[in-house]
Amino acid sequence: MVQVLHGIWALLIGVVFIMLGNGMQFTLIGLRGGIEGFSAAELAIITSGYFVGFLSGARLASKLIRRVGHVRVFAALGSFMSAGVIAFPLLTEPWAWTLLRLLVGFCMSGIYVTAESWLNDAATNDTRGKVLSTYMIAQTLGIIGAQGLLTLGDAGTSTLFICASILVSISFAPILLSVAKVPAAEVARPMPLRDLFLQSPLGTVGIFLLGCIYATQSGMGAVFGTQIGLAPDQIAFFVAMLFAGSLLLQYPIGWLSDRMDRRKLIFGSAFLGALACVMGWLNGGELWHMMAAAFFAGGVTAPLYALFLAYTNDTLPLEDMAAASGGLVLSFGIGAILGPLITGWAMEEYGPSAFWLVLTLTFGAIALYALYRMTQRSMVPVEDTESYLSVLPTASPVAVEAAGVWAAEQAEAEAEESTRTDS
Repeated sequence: MVQVLHGIWALLIGVVFIMLGNGMQFTLIGLRGGIEGFSAAELAIITSGYFVGFLSGARLASKLIRRVGHVRVFAALGSFMSAGVIAFPLLTEPWAWTLLRLLVGFCMSGIYVTAESWLNDAATNDTRGKVLSTYMIAQTLGIIGAQGLLTLGDAGTSTLFICASILVSISFAPILLSVAKVPAAEVARPMPLRDLFLQSPLGTVGIFLLGCIYATQSGMGAVFGTQIGLAPDQIAFFVAMLFAGSLLLQYPIGWLSDRMDRRKLIFGSAFLGALACVMGWLNGGELWHMMAAAFFAGGVTAPLYALFLAYTNDTLPLEDMAAASGGLVLSFGIGAILGPLITGWAMEEYGPSAFWLVLTLTFGAIALYALYRMTQRSMVPVEDTESYLSVLPTASPVAVEAAGVWAAEQAEAEAEESTRTDS
């Protein structure tokens, strides 16, 4: 493990810092937006702006990298992102925040493409699984840690936005000052969604619905907390719980994923998420019940993302995996754009508790569709499935493609080992 970390320590340090900054501004939007009197619908549009930028950033960033090089693109996007974060308190208007969130989303997507290209190039076939898992843990820890930093200042001032901008700025120093070579990014053209749906209906529909869930949790969680009157430190703790659960639930769900029909596990995880959201919806204002609901609802979201990737790869030949990964990221991104818009409208019409209602219905739709698909296609034998690898919804197509290739290689190696053992 020490040898694995030796080649990527600069990236991991940088990722933690940038997730601290990005995680702070995600929650700050809801906190400051509530102070400024923005409606749930306005904050939903602002949240969706981030995912519009993120969805468009990956392919454009890879073209820029090929044209001017990774270091220049990395530095330029980092500078624009830092400037965008610090500009939020300068012009507190919904339209301006939407544009700034679009800019930040675009920059984050390009930063991920660049960083993950380096990560993938630094890994070997033997270490890629550990490298990707360590990278995902670093991301999650950064997001959770960001919520703790929010308790150190007042969202009504510019201080926390300045701190987030500083964190983003210094996150690039370890990476840009490293002597390691970063390759130009190559992102496969996404498979058309129609073709992807024909190959894997559950993967395509499920990851679209999961995009709605993830964007609602990460973007509207702070809005919900503000509207029900939680204190800023309670809101930060609530958002942290949405991400903390995945750290503990990722391993057991991943372990089960390689030992049973993944459709059943998708159903079970989505059902658990729906139950958690019902508990949040009916908790009657009890703080710790709400925190437990956030822990389990958020805890199954990241594992479900990796489950859908693994399940889709189970049905595909190796040569189609890269294109399918791009299609899944596209489907997820479309869901992430629509989810906050639907939730914002529901919260305007039915009150803050509609946050839980929308999540309940979306988790329920995943569970029901998984049940339906079990009646339409026979189970892929467990020994023929790809290996499960933790991949977060924040990953770019570069990391998603790398995870798919690793999974296929692991499954092939295990099959060869089993054949040698039997003979």
